[in-house]
Amino acid sequence: METTVAHLKRGQKGIIKEFTENLLPIKLLELGCLPGNVVELVQVAPLKDPIYINVNGSHIAIRREMALHIALDIIEDNVAI
Repeated sequence: METTVAHLKRGQKGIIKEFTENLLPIKLLELGCLPGNVVELVQVAPLKDPIYINVNGSHIAIRREMALHIALDIIEDNVAI
């Protein structure tokens, strides 16, 4: 199973790898949802839709259905003790 923005937990970050379909709205691309950029899950609405993400300092609300089409490589937080 591939990890997507919809599978992130609150505060978790990932690097956008690719889009599973070419259905991403131009507005999301203009706001920085591009391969190679870091995305962080900020908050999930009470009914699990929409979800709020942070991309390049922009907080964006997207539908869970759209988030399922944005594939990620998870950034692991390695905390030194």
